[in-house]
Amino acid sequence: MWEMAKTAIVGFLTGKLFAHPSKAYGLLALGIALTAVLFGVLARLGLPLVAAGAVAAFLGGVLQPRLFKNLKYR
Repeated sequence: MWEMAKTAIVGFLTGKLFAHPSKAYGLLALGIALTAVLFGVLARLGLPLVAAGAVAAFLGGVLQPRLFKNLKYR
């Protein structure tokens, strides 16, 4: 199990995990940006920072598989 995780991490960091790394990195950046914007909106609405962070992190985590569903792996 550890070897599988290690191989995936090394492949990701070296750009050999995805067939189109630039698309994967762009989608990752989009997910991070949307999560950060959501955090800012929730914090401005008056939610405590911890609660805003928890809700934004949960929704950002739900969003990532939907963003990555059409990615091709090597």
